Amino acid sequence: MARPRTPPTHRARLAHRALGHALRLAVAGLLVLLAGVLAGLAEGGSSRTAARGHEREVTARRGPVRYTLEARLDDARHEVHGRGTIEWRNDGAIPQRELWLHAYLEAFRDSRAPLLEPDMARGFRGGAALTHLGGLTVKRLFARELDVDLWPRADRSEPTDVRVPLPRPVAPGETLTMEVEFIAALPSLVLRTGFAGEFHMVAQWFPKLAKVEPDGRWAHFPFRRFSEFYANFGDYDVTVEVPAPMVVGATGAPVESSEQDGRRRVRYLAERVHDFAFAAWSGFEEIRQMAGDVEVVALFPRGELEEAELELATAERGLRHYSERYGAYPYRRLTLVRPPPEASAAGGMEYPTLVTTGGSTRGRAVGVRALEALVLHELAHQWFQGIVASDENRSPALDEGLATYAEIEAMDAMWGGASVFDALGLRVSSEAVSRIVAKGVAGGGPLDRPAETHSDGRSYVGLVYARPATLLRMLAKIYGEDAMRRALRRYASEQRFAHPTPSDLVEVVRREVGEQAAIALRRGFEGARLDARVVRFASRKGSSRASWEGTVAVAREGSLEVPVELEIWAESGARSRLVWDAPGSDASLEWRGDSPIAAVVLDPEGKLLLDEQRRNDSRGAPRPTPRLYGFFGLALSVVAEVLWP
Repeated sequence: MARPRTPPTHRARLAHRALGHALRLAVAGLLVLLAGVLAGLAEGGSSRTAARGHEREVTARRGPVRYTLEARLDDARHEVHGRGTIEWRNDGAIPQRELWLHAYLEAFRDSRAPLLEPDMARGFRGGAALTHLGGLTVKRLFARELDVDLWPRADRSEPTDVRVPLPRPVAPGETLTMEVEFIAALPSLVLRTGFAGEFHMVAQWFPKLAKVEPDGRWAHFPFRRFSEFYANFGDYDVTVEVPAPMVVGATGAPVESSEQDGRRRVRYLAERVHDFAFAAWSGFEEIRQMAGDVEVVALFPRGELEEAELELATAERGLRHYSERYGAYPYRRLTLVRPPPEASAAGGMEYPTLVTTGGSTRGRAVGVRALEALVLHELAHQWFQGIVASDENRSPALDEGLATYAEIEAMDAMWGGASVFDALGLRVSSEAVSRIVAKGVAGGGPLDRPAETHSDGRSYVGLVYARPATLLRMLAKIYGEDAMRRALRRYASEQRFAHPTPSDLVEVVRREVGEQAAIALRRGFEGARLDARVVRFASRKGSSRASWEGTVAVAREGSLEVPVELEIWAESGARSRLVWDAPGSDASLEWRGDSPIAAVVLDPEGKLLLDEQRRNDSRGAPRPTPRLYGFFGLALSVVAEVLWP
């Protein structure tokens, strides 16, 4: 777009002033959160009935753990006093001689802990100073069947990842019932848990059993800055007690509530979930609405009704759309928690049936949809990794990449090429922003790697969120949106309430999209790169007076091999297409036309989203070359270089 030759209007000046804030949200936050799907029609007829019936049947099967807990919040000391029982069934293939427990609040017992270093964040999960220490003190872990308190035996050499030896092996299929008593000391709000003033975000607060894999191996790991969580599906029966003025938002649905002596007790039930979190604050207001048979509740600070209404409407539409794409939402309640401004570090996180939001509606005045993107991303996590529970520590790109892909598809389904920004004639899509961030980490190594191997926030955002999502979007453009949609629907259905790995996704893509797409997906997860280019072209007179023949030489660097389209412009103005569909690093393609070749344009429709250089994609006479992102894409690239150096 040409630079304006006349002084900008007041409206334009305001828009451009807000653009910096908009782009920061779009690139640094939006893309950290990219993922989603939106707008959709409810499935009708017998197919919907069959799907919902299957989902109810799956939900009815008990998981290997059941937590029955009472959690009493001491808001003055910022502590949760917990007690109850943990039932655990050995679902593994071998007898177990030990348990592993996550005690993640122990990460905040030392303000100098490595995971709190601000330099590590690089703009992601920022380094708020820890002004109040936290910790998890387990006072008792009594196993009834073994008639012994297990906690004195615990090996706490890694405080957040605790090994508990057993006095005898627990056989496959055998159950232990453990009486537990503990105190969860909440830190000042950091890494999305803790307190800020009277607001309390109570997450990763109880001693939580690690998961036993089918082969009998425990999937346990310490708490790290970039790692999220992984656990068995189970049932939670949790009674939360808080001061009476406080409003609570929690995983599951409330089934009982009572008040006595200035305290409120609310009992929540959540079936077939792998975590439980709650927020408590006296400043919450509440609105709610139904999305089909799901009750959506929004908790928000006073004075932020506009933001809450937008979040609620976005969540309602998102639930319908995601249910169509990935199977019906299996729970009867979804809670949106909007933290107050001083507790913004609690925002942008997903838990089963509960998400935290954040951000402002101010950008909407200049066409920015950051708040909608955030809601859609966290909502997408209700499927990936809420219902389809991959290992977020071992393979964070699987759940974040799929959630980001889902968000991009939803945003673009709703607003098309203007899903991120739409003002002053400039239109930017979620896909464009994702591609820019993905390009910035090309060559950064495998996508499928443990969270702890990422050196900083830039690496984590690019390789875990943006690049896998952009890879999937590229394959959808090349091999067909419908085929990729079928593949992800099948993946979400087959892996519902399961714990898949990247190889499970690759296998579904192989079945639904094809072998070539599956190979490209696997190589992409291994870190493969792509730079396709036009090397040269030549044409000569053909055998007849009206015909011309030619060759187009193309080359490709990197092992990410996908079909490449080329548009050939003849001097007569005629255009034709060639496809380089064979593997290899280079090729010479034959062409016939009615006049000499004037220009060759590689990837004219912009399908190769991971192509690292656009400037080598055409050769020939100067002319406007159709490109996916245009002037504003270039502007975003410049901003991305500043934000992600």
